[in-house]
Amino acid sequence: MDLVMGEGGAPHDGAPEPLPRAAVVVNPVKIDAKRLRTVVAAAEQAAGWGETLWYETTLEDAGHEVARRAVADGAAVVMAAGGDGTVRAVAEGLRGTGVPIGLLPVGTGNLLARNLGMTLTNLEQAVTTVFTGGDHFIDLGVIDITREGGAHEQNVFLVMAGLGIDAKMIANTRSSLKKRVGWLAYVDGGIRALPSVRPVKVKAQLDGSAWRTFSAHTVIVGNCGSLPGGILLIPDAKPDDGVLDIVAFRPEGWFGWLKVWNKLTFENGVLRKSAVGRRIIDLTHDVRSVSYRRGRDMAVRLDEPEEIQLDGDDFGLAVALHIGIDPGALAVRVPATPTATGRAVAEAASAAPESAAPDPVAAGVPDPTPEPA
Repeated sequence: MDLVMGEGGAPHDGAPEPLPRAAVVVNPVKIDAKRLRTVVAAAEQAAGWGETLWYETTLEDAGHEVARRAVADGAAVVMAAGGDGTVRAVAEGLRGTGVPIGLLPVGTGNLLARNLGMTLTNLEQAVTTVFTGGDHFIDLGVIDITREGGAHEQNVFLVMAGLGIDAKMIANTRSSLKKRVGWLAYVDGGIRALPSVRPVKVKAQLDGSAWRTFSAHTVIVGNCGSLPGGILLIPDAKPDDGVLDIVAFRPEGWFGWLKVWNKLTFENGVLRKSAVGRRIIDLTHDVRSVSYRRGRDMAVRLDEPEEIQLDGDDFGLAVALHIGIDPGALAVRVPATPTATGRAVAEAASAAPESAAPDPVAAGVPDPTPEPA
């Protein structure tokens, strides 16, 4: 449903050029737009822009269709006001249009803004950036999902797609608790998912290499690497390098899970920040519990339907996936200062040199030790 609409189109001969206009896509279930309207109105007037267009998401449209409509109505930038799911849907609608997405700190995880080093708390600063900043083009992950019965659908993701325990955790997260305590609700979901934790048997092909079979508790394909709580899940992931980063967890018992936790918190969060620490990581590398690979195209087949997640949202059960990368497909409105934009931010978030990543074709798929027949 449109809240405020305006007529687009070219000006009549001799008429002044129309003022640029922004648009806001609001998830009315999650966002009280009253304060946001006040902030946006002040920023548009200060920047000399025209009246902002407002749209609401619905149960049938999480934001991709109204984002396309905003572009058709002449929006020069489209703000996403909702959780990470709203941001993902608006990005899907803006894919390939060149019209930038504006990121507002009003969701639970603010995953993309977190990975781009943008504000997570200051709404006024974020809205000002929409009207005064520059554009930086990032990649989109593209996933084709095959459901049981053969139905297909295609979606995009900005940060991560995953299957295994992380998807089960998200599927078990209660939306009411998430609304009250934010991303900490995922801890509750993880605890309730533990009884069903088991390795997932995966057959996968990376960049056209041979199909390989392996088992893992979690497989995550990332366009970005950071999670809430300061967890650096995929240190080498950059949102604008044209490559997807893949991590697989294969712990053996509780000691194996301790290795996973050590990798994510101590090695990635502490040691990786210094050259000496990175040398220590190289000497103690455990390719079994946590393994990383890189590539541009990954096909996955599953023995039975498994839950999947995109950017922290449950996307149901799948029996096969085809995951690729669409380089530079999304423009993001970022602060005009060079230190806060683009690749510099992504590289600052990852202290490890890019050369440390294995060759994507030679590497195969995550920890690809063949399973016994």
